[in-house]
Amino acid sequence: MPDYGHPLRFGTFVTPVNAPPDQPVRLAQLSEELGFDLVTFQDHPYQPAFHDTWTLLTWVAARTERIGLAGNVLNLPLRQPAVLARSAASLDLLSGGRLSLGLGAGAFWDAIEAMGVPRLTPGQSVEALEQAIEVIRGVWDTDSRGPLRAGGEHHHVAGAKRGPAPAHDIPIWLGALKPRMLRLIGRSADGWLPSQSYLQPGDLQRGNATIDEAARDAGRDPREITRLLNIGSLGAEEIARLATEDGVSVFIVASDDERTLQRMAHEVIPAARDLVDAQRVTSGTQQAGRIRNQIALARRLPGIAYDDVPASLAETAVEPGDRGYARYTSSYLRGGAPGLVLRPHTIAQVQDAVGFARAHRDVPLGLLSAGHGISGRSVNHGGLVVDLGALDEVTLLDEATARVRVGPGARWIDVARALAPHGRAVTSGDYGGVGVGGLATAGGIGWFAREHGLTIDHLRSVDVVLADGSLVHASDDENADLFWAMRGAGANFGVAVSFELEAARVGQVGFAQLVLDASDLPGLLERWGSAIESAHRTVTGQLVLGGARPGTPRYAQAMLVVDSDDPDTIIERLGPIAQVAPLLDQSVVLASYDEVMGAFHQEGPQRGQGEPLSHSGMVRHLTAELAAEVTALLDAGASYFLQVRAVGGAVADVDADATAYAWRDAAFNLAAFGTPASGFDDWWRRLEPHFEGMYLSFESDEGPDVVARAFPPAHLARLRDLKRRYDPTGLFRDNFFIEPAADAVA
Repeated sequence: MPDYGHPLRFGTFVTPVNAPPDQPVRLAQLSEELGFDLVTFQDHPYQPAFHDTWTLLTWVAARTERIGLAGNVLNLPLRQPAVLARSAASLDLLSGGRLSLGLGAGAFWDAIEAMGVPRLTPGQSVEALEQAIEVIRGVWDTDSRGPLRAGGEHHHVAGAKRGPAPAHDIPIWLGALKPRMLRLIGRSADGWLPSQSYLQPGDLQRGNATIDEAARDAGRDPREITRLLNIGSLGAEEIARLATEDGVSVFIVASDDERTLQRMAHEVIPAARDLVDAQRVTSGTQQAGRIRNQIALARRLPGIAYDDVPASLAETAVEPGDRGYARYTSSYLRGGAPGLVLRPHTIAQVQDAVGFARAHRDVPLGLLSAGHGISGRSVNHGGLVVDLGALDEVTLLDEATARVRVGPGARWIDVARALAPHGRAVTSGDYGGVGVGGLATAGGIGWFAREHGLTIDHLRSVDVVLADGSLVHASDDENADLFWAMRGAGANFGVAVSFELEAARVGQVGFAQLVLDASDLPGLLERWGSAIESAHRTVTGQLVLGGARPGTPRYAQAMLVVDSDDPDTIIERLGPIAQVAPLLDQSVVLASYDEVMGAFHQEGPQRGQGEPLSHSGMVRHLTAELAAEVTALLDAGASYFLQVRAVGGAVADVDADATAYAWRDAAFNLAAFGTPASGFDDWWRRLEPHFEGMYLSFESDEGPDVVARAFPPAHLARLRDLKRRYDPTGLFRDNFFIEPAADAVA
């Protein structure tokens, strides 16, 4: 019989006894210490001497760090499938993607019936299991829109909401021996999990043949299906024979004896691995990577060498035919349809991803950290996307210096929450869901801009994977030119994989939301500008305006943060700003910084589609002429959302030449959204003579003229020289491409 080429894995099969209560937990922890890949528990809810298996799995997940978890197998008749699907997704999310779902159709029907569940015939049990699988997978399928309707007579849902999606693609393994169940495995399951003690001679061969035939009939590759086996204390030779002759790749040791587990881990398993490796070399059997069915393979795009994806990335890569792909078809505002998503979990894997991108220089390349991103350049159409979401570390390195190491895949709400117990914060954007990687390489205009400057002003070093795959450290003392470029134009120079920032001391702050009468909009804008520029530096805020609506009073929404925990001080510093126009409504609260960030953050999938228009501009002052142009744009209905963000203050304390971000004299950033039908582009061009630069993070246009507006001539010339040095072939070109200097290598 075939060797399917799957990597060998080993697990333990622990009896879930509840006396003493912690015995199965200790054995699970020992299994992890010994290096087993998996710990499993049988599931007999009618057995009072056993723990409830699902509760035990949850407890063990919390008491371990690495080891995989599974029921072996869960008693489906006593576990409602839709609820089980949500429970499994939750446990997978909480455990970091460590769950596998072993299911059984039910064996001991007298005990099951005694628990109040109607008895099913063997044929009905198989039907019920197949319907349950459809329901479970449907609940997990958050890629599909609309309510879930699935199942049949025994298990069904009629319009249930989908989700949550688990942390990884949870495999469904079935415990089975009879032909009808084996055919179900071939059609629908991810693994076959029998017990050796129940097998008769030839059962594995016959079972594999039945499963493989059913898989091929369903358009599946038989290698999609993992072959597992519950075993006793076997020797290395027998394990090797089962692997190379019967295709078993996951061996689960059924023992509660610590010495047996230790002997298997230290002696038998290493010897079995060596024997299998040697046999595979002799036979020429190649280890199988992730196997996709014919439907998924048909959705691959030309121009991408899918089979050449590095082994370190192959298991987690996402293709157009994979579950989870929909995550990459939307950013915050913009749609996409990448051809391949690589999801590195380590810096070495990022280097592998960059190497793969170099080999695909002719397709688009997007870098996705986390969060939304207004420009939407993190996803693309038909190209590669490198998702850095797994590099989400947030670690306070030193209390005294407030140095914090942050991964590009963290979100700013994560950073704020991690630092809040220490009374620290890093100024960032105003939306908690924004990813660290994009913002910390572009600028970072946030709630403390006037007091603490930009996010990049607190960046002390950054580790970058360059276009040639090398990892370099950039700071004021090491690769200083690269460090200069990464602070404002980082997307052009490499993949930032780690940031070291210096946090500020921040306690509670005043957070104000004001609704202002905007019937005199030009006057409001002028007075707002003067009040903000004159305000105490601890005050930073923004003004949000919408398009005019006939017959509807116009108003503006102001949001401000005052870095003080004294109510009287907060009111005093807000007073002049609140007087720039009649006040229609107000709310002022004391809150921690992470609470403010959390107020502007929503969990859940992003749904952006199409190609929205957004533009930005930097101005020194809100002049009467600019105010008149902004009012005309809004009166014409050209923009449905226009935001005026305060900058100035501490931002201007930094020399304009200190970072690639140059617009230090600007007191305000204007950003707006519109549509082609509204004439937004034409109206915005009337504002451009008032600008002295732009902020790329809020810009949807691209091209040389956009880059020329984003950087002063001297900055752009220096950036082009650095581009020639660090990325001469323009690998990083799909996020506001800076053309290498003229004598760069073509």
